[in-house]
Amino acid sequence: MCTTCGCQHGNLYIEGDERDPHSPFRAAPFAAATHAASPITAVNLATFTPDADALGDLHYGHGEAGTHAPGLSQRKMVEIEINVLDKNNRIAQRNRERLAAHGQLALNLVSSPGSGKTTLLTETLKRLNGHTPCAVIEGDQQTVNDAERIRATGTPAIQVNTGKGCHLDAQMVQDAMARLPLDDGGVLFIENVGNLVCPAGFDLGERHKVAVLSVTEGEDKPLKYPHMFAAASLLLLNKVDLLPYLQFDVEKCMAYAHDVNPNITILLVSATRGDGMNAWLTWLEEQRCA
Repeated sequence: MCTTCGCQHGNLYIEGDERDPHSPFRAAPFAAATHAASPITAVNLATFTPDADALGDLHYGHGEAGTHAPGLSQRKMVEIEINVLDKNNRIAQRNRERLAAHGQLALNLVSSPGSGKTTLLTETLKRLNGHTPCAVIEGDQQTVNDAERIRATGTPAIQVNTGKGCHLDAQMVQDAMARLPLDDGGVLFIENVGNLVCPAGFDLGERHKVAVLSVTEGEDKPLKYPHMFAAASLLLLNKVDLLPYLQFDVEKCMAYAHDVNPNITILLVSATRGDGMNAWLTWLEEQRCA
């Protein structure tokens, strides 16, 4: 369970299994839970008081858990998070060991919806085609649209649909990796579900998180979602071809990102026009050879 939003694996299926009624990953979208409903006899409302500033704004992230859920104490939420992440991290470590054994560079691409991740990825794959073996794991709540776009470039891809889940986890990646040809010395791109919150806390076995931020989203995103940008090694500031039509302060955005993560590398790119793509490919090659 995600301790940030409470989502579960629920309706997870890997693309291809939705046509197999006997697949262990099969689940109809929005299907009802199969277990019997348990009656609620009482609700234990744990005491929690949010911080309030002079203007009356409420801040729920000051407790030990860094968040809040009705009926759960801060201690209980921390215990749940430790248990969930411990299981996830053990699987992630196995993923990392398998990737390392084959000299695979695994990157976890994270962003909010609409940042241009898939377009950036398809343009990247076109440029790497014939030079670097690549494979892709596509994460979304529903549809196989993005995997189809990736496969159109000639790159093998597996779609992982999470149902109600708001992020990929290490088990999903492990299951998808088993269905992909992972050539020695290649690159595995993991395009996570569009979300700047939950994916920050889940290790998938990747070497780096790469955050994609569109200039259409606002320069203060690193301050609004600091955990994601603190976890990322690289920030790709995408759609810079639109800057003449927007009120977006690039320098301020970069300063905010460095406030959150002084070590983050920032590249300005346009997947459609090609700006910065050579610098992005150079970074990829440096990481692949590291």
